Amino acid sequence: MMTNKASNNPARGPADHEVRDQIVAAATAHFRLYGYEKTTVSDLAKAIGFSKAYIYKFFESKQAIGELICTNCLHEIETDIRAAVDAAAPPEKLRRLFKAVVESSLRLFFEDRRLYDIAASAATEGWGAVRVYEQRIELIVQEVLRLGRDGEDFERKTPLDEALAAICLVLRPYLNPLLLQHSLDTTEHAPGQLSNLVLRSLSP
Repeated sequence: MMTNKASNNPARGPADHEVRDQIVAAATAHFRLYGYEKTTVSDLAKAIGFSKAYIYKFFESKQAIGELICTNCLHEIETDIRAAVDAAAPPEKLRRLFKAVVESSLRLFFEDRRLYDIAASAATEGWGAVRVYEQRIELIVQEVLRLGRDGEDFERKTPLDEALAAICLVLRPYLNPLLLQHSLDTTEHAPGQLSNLVLRSLSP
C-alpha cells in the first residue's frame, strides 16, 4: 500500500541490478510523457514488458520509483550548486550559490516539467528525497558561512545556527520545488538582490 511517507527501504533487490535500472529508465520516460499522477505501475509493467509482481520485487510502490527519480533530479541541482561555489572566496561563493539554486531549479522546471512535477508532489507529501536534498543544501550554506567566518569575511556575533536558518529561509522559495512555481516572476533579479542583502547582513 502506498503511503505519503517515504519508506526506510523503498527499493528492493540489489541496488545495481540492471533490471532495476531498466524499470527506473522506463518510468522516467513514461513520467515525462504522461506525468507521475497519470501513470500506474500497470502502465510501467506494460511499457517494460514485465509483470506488476516482478516490478514489486524491486520497488514496493509507484512512490518508491518516483522518489528515486526525484532524488536523481535533485542531485543534479545539488551538483550544479557545488560546482558553482567551488574555487571562489566566501562572499562570491554565496552569490554563486543563490544564482545556481535559482538557475538549476528553473532549468528543471522548464526543460523537464513533468519530472519537476514529481519533485513538487514529493515536497507536498513530505517525501524523504526532498528533506534530504534541503539538508544537503543547508550543509553547503553552512560550509560557506564557516569559511567566511574563518577568513573574517563574515561577522561572528550572530550564532551560526541562527544565521544559517535565516539564509535557508531566504532561499526557500527557490529551493523548494513546490514553492518555486509560485515565485517565477521574481527569478530574474532575485539571486543578485537576495545575495547582496544577505552579504550586507553578514558584513563584519
